Amino acid sequence: QVNLVESGGGLVQAGTSLKLSCTASGRTFSNAAMGWFRQAPGKERQIVAAISREGAKTWYVTAVKGRFTISRDNAKNTLYLQMNNLGPEDTAVYYCAADYVGNYYRMKPNYWGQGTQVTVSS
Repeated sequence: QVNLVESGGGLVQAGTSLKLSCTASGRTFSNAAMGWFRQAPGKERQIVAAISREGAKTWYVTAVKGRFTISRDNAKNTLYLQMNNLGPEDTAVYYCAADYVGNYYRMKPNYWGQGTQVTVSS
């Protein structure tokens, strides 16, 4: 069993930044491809960014390219999402996810965090 705990969400104004963190426990963190997903009200959950097990390779959805940066610290069992130049369209619940079977570019998470709310006011 893997426990993923997100933190760092909040209410911010458009144009500002937030950094989300996700701390993992239960299994070897470096054995998992990791990703951030988000779900806006009335919409399906979608992947935002993903990172390979060693952290060398990343993937982003077009909407966040150049604004968001995913990273990980395997020594600290922690995943990060640096979000810059936030806009109201980024308002959503953000979820951390782990895939111990597949690859970062085709994530099918085995485990999910509980989510953290990000609200961006215009």
